[in-house]
Amino acid sequence: MKWLTLVSLIFLLSSARSRNLQRAARDADHKSPIAHRFNDLKEERFKAVAMMTFAQYLQKCSYESLSKLVKDVVDLAHKCVANEDAPECTKSLPSIFLDEICQVEKLRDSYGDMADCCGKADPERNQCFLSFRVHQPDFIPPYQRPAADVICNEYKDNRELLLGNFIYHVARRNPFLHSPIVMALTVEYENGLKSCCAESDVGACLDAKVQQISAIKESVKVISMKQKFGCGMLEKYGERTFQANKLVRMSQKYPKAPFADLVKMVHDIKDVYRECCEGDMVECMDDYTELVTSLCSKQDVFSSKIKTCCEKPDVERNKCIMEAEFDEKPDNLPSLVEKYVQDKEVCKSYEANHDAFLSELLYEYSRRHPEYSSQLILRVTKGYESLLDKCCKTDNPAECYGNAVQELNKHVKETEDVVKTNCDLFNTHGEAEFLKGILVRYTKKMPQVSTDTLLEMGKKMTAVGKKCCGLPEEKRMACSEHHLSLIIEEMCKRQETTPINDQVTQCCNDFYSYKRPCFTAMGVDTKYVPPPFDPMMFNFDDKMCSAPPAEREEGQLKLLVNLIKRKPQMTEEQLKTIAGGFTAMMDKCCKQSDIDTCLGEE
Repeated sequence: MKWLTLVSLIFLLSSARSRNLQRAARDADHKSPIAHRFNDLKEERFKAVAMMTFAQYLQKCSYESLSKLVKDVVDLAHKCVANEDAPECTKSLPSIFLDEICQVEKLRDSYGDMADCCGKADPERNQCFLSFRVHQPDFIPPYQRPAADVICNEYKDNRELLLGNFIYHVARRNPFLHSPIVMALTVEYENGLKSCCAESDVGACLDAKVQQISAIKESVKVISMKQKFGCGMLEKYGERTFQANKLVRMSQKYPKAPFADLVKMVHDIKDVYRECCEGDMVECMDDYTELVTSLCSKQDVFSSKIKTCCEKPDVERNKCIMEAEFDEKPDNLPSLVEKYVQDKEVCKSYEANHDAFLSELLYEYSRRHPEYSSQLILRVTKGYESLLDKCCKTDNPAECYGNAVQELNKHVKETEDVVKTNCDLFNTHGEAEFLKGILVRYTKKMPQVSTDTLLEMGKKMTAVGKKCCGLPEEKRMACSEHHLSLIIEEMCKRQETTPINDQVTQCCNDFYSYKRPCFTAMGVDTKYVPPPFDPMMFNFDDKMCSAPPAEREEGQLKLLVNLIKRKPQMTEEQLKTIAGGFTAMMDKCCKQSDIDTCLGEE
């Protein structure tokens, strides 16, 4: 799997100025990690990030109980700032936070087996705690906004308490959301309060913000999923695949930036991401802010699109840069064919420095194709690598790899065709029919999956169609394949504990970038044997006529899934015939006074 070393050049290019060496030198100057970070972040921000950290680990605890833990850590920080040589001051920040958690009374009563994590040594103790985090937990009641006059008085009289509660609520609901984003959301929330509390009709102003707040909530969900996915990628596929993916995205976003600058930034992003993924929200906040400061100091090198972001206060610019548009690619970029296909000495360059050669190709190809998904670009690069591995062993390599463009364009065509076919279906037939099509295809591929899970997955895929197929054509592919990858990774995570079938296992074990095409190409599971017939799977009663429209629609979709589970090899024509008969039956029986009798007879 040579391709997994694709960006090991990053390690070679990281000179004495690399982030790890910077950190080692910096740590030598700071005997106490907690004193160092407290001095960097200052007290208010340190307290805020400490609250985030505890709220993400201890999602069931009250704000008041976590405030006591925050106070303990802040008191220790003050002590260590005054005397870095104190024994407890040399501990790592994760150890300090976890020691506090393990001293919580009756931890087992609230968290059960999670209390066993305290018996492990670091870093296993931390990994154990992280495994108990619950994404979008249902045990937390919905947030209730205080009355307009109350919220403004609270903000005026005790700003720290109000904002602390906001941070607590956001962090415990989103345990995979990184601290720079939580801080940015807190600033947005406070700015909204500042503007509304100055108005004569505070309630009307806050009500007007509801739509904006809903948009922010959706944004939080998307960012949280992306960051959870990024952490999963780092853990499952390792640093090199993570960095390859980031190099693609950064090359697309900053196509004018020099290769060496992007390589260094990708390395830095990986280091910060690892801190965030390991729950170290204090270092995550501090180091991400430093990374963005460095980016802004060289904005003329990277992108004109981040100028307004870099003019904002540091907390706000973090999220702004993350959401900034791609810069325009440079004019008159030369074709890559001459260097990578027509050059008869390609094998010499490839074999002399395999990693450097492929990393630069990844950069050059990505900056020329902002319209492609990162997964497609990784597939193209892997395809080129495989071609050179084969051709460079032949007597005439140049003739062998002379058809590289045609071979690699097969990956491009497959992806473009999948996006076009699905978006045409969505835009022509609408959401409801698109969902039915998804359910038919995926029930045939994996009939072992429960009806509810298939319906859930189908709705998520339909949401991808809704989100991406309305975008300009040049943005559809990246949007579609990225969001489908999130759904597929989620399915593969379930597959680890509850295996589905051999086809799914094969796709889930494939390269990261090849999973989506593998799932797309997956056929009917011919090994599947339907379970004994259960009449309750096809339960017809008057609710199919009297239930609200959404409930009726869901009931009919479940019937469709259960029908295909009985006979996955069913043809489209057979399905149409049955669907037509079902519609006629419902039209007839829903008009009768005795619906149950009619349905029974039909």
